[in-house]
Amino acid sequence: METVLKKTKHSFPMATIFQDRVIAFGLLGVVALFIVDSSQALDSIRFTGAALAHIAPYFILAVLFAAYAKASGSDHLIARAFSGSILTAIVLGSLVGALSPFCSCGVIPIIAGMLASGVPLAPVMAFCIASPIMDPEMFILTAAGINGNFAIAKTITAIGMGLLSGFAILGIQKFGYLLQPLKQATGCGCGQSDFNTQVPATIAWRFWREPSRRAEFQTQIKTNGLFLGKWMTLAFFLESLMIAYIPADLVADLVGNDNALAIPISALIGIPAYMNGYAAIPLISGLMELGMTPGAALSFATAGAVSSIPAAIAVYALVRRTVFMLYILLGLGGSLMAGFIYQFLV
Repeated sequence: METVLKKTKHSFPMATIFQDRVIAFGLLGVVALFIVDSSQALDSIRFTGAALAHIAPYFILAVLFAAYAKASGSDHLIARAFSGSILTAIVLGSLVGALSPFCSCGVIPIIAGMLASGVPLAPVMAFCIASPIMDPEMFILTAAGINGNFAIAKTITAIGMGLLSGFAILGIQKFGYLLQPLKQATGCGCGQSDFNTQVPATIAWRFWREPSRRAEFQTQIKTNGLFLGKWMTLAFFLESLMIAYIPADLVADLVGNDNALAIPISALIGIPAYMNGYAAIPLISGLMELGMTPGAALSFATAGAVSSIPAAIAVYALVRRTVFMLYILLGLGGSLMAGFIYQFLV
């Protein structure tokens, strides 16, 4: 899952909430819009409220799913994906990366633990590429916010890009390169992880029987609910501004059917413009309504997920520069391939 979870507090006082940069940016945006265009500010607020109401059932389901995975300990099943042969590990790494509920930065301590315990770079890279592109929460919200076909295509793309990256790394290593991928000192600003590939975690499917797990479930609901809620609210607000102020002709000219470079342009734009996997959902939906092609939308979503600032910085902090550059190139190349294939199929 594309979230950065912080467990330093179990409650969110109002002062703390309003110190949040995302919330502060959104409030400043509303105030500025009222000053510049008060009628549009009211329209944007109504649009945002209606969009949030529409997606609320899916939002609640996504938050509950993530909280259950964490409280039950089922998120640690990932450890089983990297046993067996290297080829099997690459395949399973891609599948688990696309289907596991880990955020783009939160997977970094997990990746560090896997590499430190001897898991080869190839399946780790497959997992690392696939993980920020899709997770169960994102699938639910993408299907609700865009459509089911796009959510399925994005999931298949995540798995395919993971496979491509894993086997590419394996081929490079056959020539004696990338044998020491980790930096001397590694770290991640997300905090520590209790993941260990050598120690199986205890899984309690009926977590509610244990007070500590019930408390974890409640904490995860608060943390994920706040994180997803603030990003989705900001994203819907920005979508309303795009619809109001960005001419449909401009979008059609850049990333529409008539531009042969629509997919490469979308991939390149996605690298700096992509804020967050969840926030991107309504933005992509808005762009598609303005004329963005499905292939360009998929390329924007996948390239941005891999190279977004949180994901890229987290990976850069962990691995050597050569591995990091390959991570970016494989993400960009895979997103271009996915965009062209999807555009051809639809």
